[in-house]
Amino acid sequence: MIQKNKWAWAWVPILYFTQGLPYVMVVTVSVIMYKKLGVSNADIGLYTSWLYLPWVIKPLWSPFVDLKSTKRNWFLGSQLVISLALLGVGLTLPTNIFFVTSLACFWMAAFASATHDIAADGYYMIGLTEEKQSFFVGMRSTFYKLATVTGQGLLVILAGFLENRYGDNTKAWSYTMICAAFLMLLLTISNFIATPKFESSSAIKLDKPKSFMEVFVSFFKKPGMGIALTFILFFRLGESQLVKMASPFLLDPTSVGGLGYTTSEVGTIYGTIGVIMLTVGGILGGILISKHGLKKWMLPMLLALNAPNALYALLALTKTTNIIAVTTTVIIEQFGYGFGIAGFMVYLIYIAEGKSKTSHYALATGFMALGMMLPGLISGLMQEWLGYGGFFVWVVIAAFPAILMLKYVKYPPDFGMAKGKIE
Repeated sequence: MIQKNKWAWAWVPILYFTQGLPYVMVVTVSVIMYKKLGVSNADIGLYTSWLYLPWVIKPLWSPFVDLKSTKRNWFLGSQLVISLALLGVGLTLPTNIFFVTSLACFWMAAFASATHDIAADGYYMIGLTEEKQSFFVGMRSTFYKLATVTGQGLLVILAGFLENRYGDNTKAWSYTMICAAFLMLLLTISNFIATPKFESSSAIKLDKPKSFMEVFVSFFKKPGMGIALTFILFFRLGESQLVKMASPFLLDPTSVGGLGYTTSEVGTIYGTIGVIMLTVGGILGGILISKHGLKKWMLPMLLALNAPNALYALLALTKTTNIIAVTTTVIIEQFGYGFGIAGFMVYLIYIAEGKSKTSHYALATGFMALGMMLPGLISGLMQEWLGYGGFFVWVVIAAFPAILMLKYVKYPPDFGMAKGKIE
């Protein structure tokens, strides 16, 4: 028998916090770090967006995760590799070729993190009933985003403190990345203790795909897949660009259209009350879907994810540096992300339903990553061309394709709704 829902309250938060930390270190904290080490916005947007590639192409090796060993072994092994990769970033920053070496370590962390995502998401889907998957999706998204806040908030605050203490940005970020590596190691140990071993079940073994081709063919043969994948690509079109340039916007001097905040201030803004709003938004989203189903909440969640982008445009156009206005913008954006992404993740679970759900979910999230990578590649160039004001206006406009497509996207109205009492 599959031991569905066993210890879920313990392992879901820890596992998804661990999944979120390397992602934010690779995709977001690297942006702040390179900005403080003197790299241009155009190079930051280009090279750090390429780091999305492992998440885009992860379906190519996702069947291995289904066919070989257990998902628990895969994600624990990946966590160890990520720890070593972050340590490598920290140790190589003081060298003369830090940009090349740190990017290489980030690439290693990115591939391990993408593999971790395949295994962790598969573990989640086979370890929980459909009702519990919907119920916990808010908590899962929240702890994933809490890891983002830890990286983008607390670790950046640490880097800012060390910058002020040593007067040397390279040394400060080297020590920060080493601390991140040890945090990742502690999380690995926590996951080893918290996650139950249930993958020896005969029912789980029967669900394994027979071949690579079976995985891919069965995925693309699902009804309405063309519309579904196009919607996935467009869902985060605005956010994918904002996430790359939000931190440079806060850090750049006012003379070039930025807000002139320090590293510590940026970390504090992301790591204060925004955490609370993020938690409320994510958990609320999961609860509402489990109560009413996905259909009722998809449009409000899509709007919640994208509407806060207009506040960044307002800050940039009015050149507002007021700390209350900036913090309020981040708070609303954090709540909107937590609330909005819950619906998106439940939709991806629906796309993956059926046999080979681990690999199919990897395929769906691979398209999601492609929708983050491609716009991110040009985000720095767009910002330099349009200025911060024009760039954030463009980000707002970029949300409309997904909104317009929503009426063509098909899924059961009650998908994700709890059939009975949520324990």
